Amino acid sequence: MENKEEDIVIVGAGIAGLTTALGLHRLGLRSLVLESSDSLRVTGFALTLWTNAWRAMDAVGIGNSLRQHYPQIPGFRLFSSVSGVTSDISPDVEGKDKGYESRCVLRKELLETLGGELPHGTIRYSSKVVSIENSGYHKLLHLADDSTLKTKVLIGCDGVNSVVAKWLGLQNPVDSGRSGIRGFVEFPDGHGFQPRFHWYFGGGVRYGFLPCDDKCMNWFCTFKSSVQHDDGMGQNPAKMKQFVLSKISKVPQKSASVVEMTELDSISCSPLKLRLPWNLVLGNISKGNVCVAGDALHPMTPDIGQGGCAALEDSVVLARCIAEALLRKPRKEEIANEEKISKGEEEHERIKKGLEKFAKERRRRSFRLVSAGYLVGLLQESDWKVMRPKDSPCLSILIHSFLEDDTAIGGELSDYESDSKRDLSMPDPMDVIEELVNQSVTIKADSIGNSLSTHVSNAMATFKFSFVKPNKSVLYLSAAVTSSNRQTRPGGLLETGISGSGDCGGGDGCDERGRRVQVVEKGM
Repeated sequence: MENKEEDIVIVGAGIAGLTTALGLHRLGLRSLVLESSDSLRVTGFALTLWTNAWRAMDAVGIGNSLRQHYPQIPGFRLFSSVSGVTSDISPDVEGKDKGYESRCVLRKELLETLGGELPHGTIRYSSKVVSIENSGYHKLLHLADDSTLKTKVLIGCDGVNSVVAKWLGLQNPVDSGRSGIRGFVEFPDGHGFQPRFHWYFGGGVRYGFLPCDDKCMNWFCTFKSSVQHDDGMGQNPAKMKQFVLSKISKVPQKSASVVEMTELDSISCSPLKLRLPWNLVLGNISKGNVCVAGDALHPMTPDIGQGGCAALEDSVVLARCIAEALLRKPRKEEIANEEKISKGEEEHERIKKGLEKFAKERRRRSFRLVSAGYLVGLLQESDWKVMRPKDSPCLSILIHSFLEDDTAIGGELSDYESDSKRDLSMPDPMDVIEELVNQSVTIKADSIGNSLSTHVSNAMATFKFSFVKPNKSVLYLSAAVTSSNRQTRPGGLLETGISGSGDCGGGDGCDERGRRVQVVEKGM
């Protein structure tokens, strides 16, 4: 039986795993990436990378090489099949949206670019981790080929069904009640579309497409499970294609041709899953010398396009935290303390603190993105019952919301910060929730869940999250949260009622605008 020892082992050669390895390499640390497949997995066709993702890629030195191949997406075209209203939205690149960047990138090229920057032998293929156990200050990994590996640091970047996340005790992701069909099509003579994001809403369906370049187009269709009447569709690309075409019959023929021209082997369907936000608050993102990143940490619905972007952020922050733990020179008092403990124990403690620092920083960010993605998807596929197409300020806010965090990020890898500065004079919902959890040790889990649900929805309704800016659209979003009481999923995420009037004096049971908040007691 093979038994080797590594300083840092990363499980999963996806976006998070490869970027973490590259970040560590840039900082002078070697890592080993274990990939269960026999080659890089490039399923998913293409993904949209927004401003925060490009900042992260610049930090690890691959941004410019990818920019050369993919045009900037300068704006959005939105169409409601319910009202027939079309809106064009463009970021204010000279003003509040200065630094905005969005491009649709082939997943295959992104992974190959990351892998190509790594030293030979960094990725070990056909290496599936089946179990993890403690071994002193190390972790012992058992692989499917009966070999074992010892490591000082274990990082799980192994996706939604993460073995490492399960070892940490994180709950399994839950079904959002929605599914997504994705496709990729090449037009040999060019597609003729302007480089912009096209979105169509209505009938419980959201359809969109955007170009990767002059000839390639990436498209998606997300929908509520209730509108799918054929249970066998998920394994039949022909049925997927027909389903999408039936749901976009009101869009212009040229836009529908994007789906019509797609080959069946370039269409896939999967349920949309997410990690419950309070599991990110209550669960272990790190434990000792083990942590998770990317989809293993924060699986989310694709409604704000931040899954891959957040994975890139995670990786850069994680590489920095590990490098600080392993490479920094100890202070005098630490040197004196080292005489009292073993070298292995001292190093393990530094690693533990480094991963705890990563977890603390990414917990807040992950909570925000998962919550926002779920809420935006709920609104966009509501048949405009909670958000009317004429309310363009509200729709504009939702589109811009996830572009504004991190636009000021840049600089060297060691200086990278993943979350923009927020107004410290305004209470942050995460602080409230953490305090709530600390005071609720003896309360039943379902009561905690309902209380967390209240704070999530209140924060959304009042735009306290840093990636959403307040304006008159708050009225529409408040109405959306209140309406969601009647159709709540999953696990009571938005189980709350907010009364529109009544002064409660700013005490318990009030939000910051003096409105009384009523918790709806439902089981998780």
